[in-house]
Amino acid sequence: MEYTTLGRSGLSVSRLCLGTMNFGPITPEADAYSIMDSAHDYGINFFDTANRYGRDLGVGTTETILGRWFAQGGGRRDRTVIATKVYGEMGPWPNEGKLSALHIRKALDASLSRMQTDYIDLYQFHHVDRTTPWEEIWQAIEVAVAQGKILYVGSSNFAGWHIAQAQAAAATRHFTGLSSEQSIYNLATRDIELEVIPAAQHYGLGIIPWSPLHGGMLGGVLRKQREGRRRLEGRAVETVQRLRPQIEAYEEFAEELGYEPGDVALAWLLHQPAVTAPIVGPRTQEQLDAAVRALDVRLDEEALARLDEIFPGYKTAPENYAW
Repeated sequence: MEYTTLGRSGLSVSRLCLGTMNFGPITPEADAYSIMDSAHDYGINFFDTANRYGRDLGVGTTETILGRWFAQGGGRRDRTVIATKVYGEMGPWPNEGKLSALHIRKALDASLSRMQTDYIDLYQFHHVDRTTPWEEIWQAIEVAVAQGKILYVGSSNFAGWHIAQAQAAAATRHFTGLSSEQSIYNLATRDIELEVIPAAQHYGLGIIPWSPLHGGMLGGVLRKQREGRRRLEGRAVETVQRLRPQIEAYEEFAEELGYEPGDVALAWLLHQPAVTAPIVGPRTQEQLDAAVRALDVRLDEEALARLDEIFPGYKTAPENYAW
């Protein structure tokens, strides 16, 4: 396994981050335990979750599964850099969502209880809160850091100017601020190249891409459809229709390279200088095994240029649309 630091921090994390959103609603708990043990066997020490994960089983379910896995001992908690999130509504009453000082305090304590741990390595704002002032947010976080409940702080789904706003407010308080930004980023969705990545690089934040395979669209979807291994439903139908020429060219190029399409998609992210670790969210052991293969894929300049031709990216703003 390869490791890197999370942004400008000294925290060492694996180049792949294990996403746990499927644990509970899709992946049975026993299978989730096995996948997490296997992730450690591979050397993956970076796990991502959120207090909202659980879907029809109820919010908090996935964190609870992680807690029961940690409770098995064997160094599981000590070997894991655990990242969770706060923002989403956790109940129907006021102050059970977003980033007020009250909700941060309640949500943090609840996450600690569910995961049966006394600290969270990376506490992430799941979305920007446009109503709560940063002075209040940072004060609440500073208290939690002083209590030893949080070590590092990250954002998710922030615009570039939100990152700048957060860091400016943190600087006035002589506080470290954000160490990472978790955004949707993949070959087919490259919007963050305009302003989010430049902001993250300027402030020393590591980028943690979610949906690295674009909901499976970059994982060989057309071949799987032809072979009867995948049936397209809902939004996937529209996505494939819209991107079919690019996906066809992409799958053909992956075959030319001698790699699986999903391996190429993950490897492309690992070749991006701003990226710390893409989040892989396996439903099965086989999907985790496939994700780890991407670490051995090396893309030369010619291959990277061809991928840019198939899925064009963006220049840094404002050069992308002005001079």
